Amino acid sequence: MNISRHSDLALRTLMLLAVGDRDGDRMTAGAIASSVNASPSHIAKIVSRLVSLEVIASRRGRGGGLQITESGRHHSVGTLLRTLEGPGESVECEGEQPCPLSANCRLRRGFADAREAFFATLDPLTVDDIVHSPTRQVLLTLEPRFTPSGDNDGNSRH
Repeated sequence: MNISRHSDLALRTLMLLAVGDRDGDRMTAGAIASSVNASPSHIAKIVSRLVSLEVIASRRGRGGGLQITESGRHHSVGTLLRTLEGPGESVECEGEQPCPLSANCRLRRGFADAREAFFATLDPLTVDDIVHSPTRQVLLTLEPRFTPSGDNDGNSRH
């Protein structure tokens, strides 16, 4: 089962924020984009979505930046992925030439069940669960490092 690049980057964003928040630090969307090797505009869209889901908070100005919320920290990874991925099919049955079997296809139902089983496997995991050691140490090595609260000039702390 594959997840979209959007969902992958959303999880990585949450993981980075969860690790940084332990030290009382905030990150900017630009710093996250650099850390996960993604475009700033793509991360900005992801951040907007995560803010609307209330799993991260965004604060402007001095002392601002992005921070994971308490509910974001304890959010189920499976539930989050279901929301980010949205409803959909694992296979494309309704293209330009719809599959003649789509109305009565048992394989299509099997794929839908497999997709749900994939998400259900991740339901017990929270964002906090997936950032424990050794993952935490790896996340902390990603550049640029977290900027101290109140330092929004983009300088890295080393």
